[in-house]
Amino acid sequence: MDWTPVTDWLLQHGTRILIILLVGVGLWFTLRKLLPPLIRRTVARTREKESKAGMEKRTKTIVGVFMGVGKISIGIIIIFMILSELDVPIGPALAGLGVVGVAVGFGAQWLIRDLIAGTFILMENQYRVGDVIRVADVAGGVEEVSLRKTVLRDLDGIVHNIPNGEIRVASNFTRHWSRAHLNISVAYKEDLDRVMAIIRKTWEEVADDPYWGPFLISKTPWILRVDEFGNSGVVIKVVGQTQPLTQWDVMGELRRRIKRVFDEEGIEIPWPHTKVYFGNSPEQTAAEK
Repeated sequence: MDWTPVTDWLLQHGTRILIILLVGVGLWFTLRKLLPPLIRRTVARTREKESKAGMEKRTKTIVGVFMGVGKISIGIIIIFMILSELDVPIGPALAGLGVVGVAVGFGAQWLIRDLIAGTFILMENQYRVGDVIRVADVAGGVEEVSLRKTVLRDLDGIVHNIPNGEIRVASNFTRHWSRAHLNISVAYKEDLDRVMAIIRKTWEEVADDPYWGPFLISKTPWILRVDEFGNSGVVIKVVGQTQPLTQWDVMGELRRRIKRVFDEEGIEIPWPHTKVYFGNSPEQTAAEK
C-alpha cells in the first residue's frame, strides 16, 4: 500500500493543524495568566467602599465569566481555522448559520434577555460568587454567576439554576457589612432597665472575645430598645453591625450567652400561656366555699 498521499497530507496539513491547536492552547494559557491580574487591577481602581474580601469575590466572579467567554471564542476560532485548512468552505457555513440564526431568533429572545440581564448584574456589581442573596423567591449562597444564569445553593443543599432574565429584585445579605438583628422577649414582671443592661453587657463581652470580636463591627449594640408589648412578654430589639456572612453565627452565640445569663439572673423568658375558666374563676369558687 502506497502511504505517500497520507504522509504528504500530514506533512502539508497535519503540521499546520498541529500549529493551530498549539496556538489555541497558548492563547488559553495566556488568557488564564493575564486576565485575573488585569481584572484585579481594574476592580481595585473602580471600587466604592469595597472591602478586600469583596474585591476578591468580585474579581473571581468577573474572571469566571470572561474565562468562559474566552474559552468559547478560542474554540470557535480554532474550529474555523482547521476547517479552512481542510479546504472546507467557510462562507456557505457562515451563511447557513445566519439563516439558522434568523430562524431561531424569535425563540432566542429569552436567551438574549438573560445575557443582557447578566451583563448588568456584572457591571453594577449586584452580587458575586460567595455572597448570600435572595432572587426569584430563592435564597442561598451564590456558587456561579454567568451571563446567562445565576446558580444558588440553599440551606438544605439544593442547587437552584436561575436565568438572569427572571431576576427582578436581587437582595444581597452580605454586601460590605451585615447586621445581627434579634428580638428577645422577657416576662412583664422583669425590670427592663436591668434586662437591657445585661443584654448590652453580653454583647460587649462577645465583642471583646478573641474569637468572636473580629466578627463584630459594632462593639456595643447599635439599637437596644423596647420594641413591642407582646401577648406573652415584652419584646426587646437588639441590632448591631457585623462582618459579611457572620451575622447568623454571631446571633447564635448571642442567644446562647443571653439564655445562660438570664438563667443565672433568674430572668424569665416567657412562652404562650392560656387560662381556661368554666363558669366562675378558681378564686371565686374557693371564696364561695
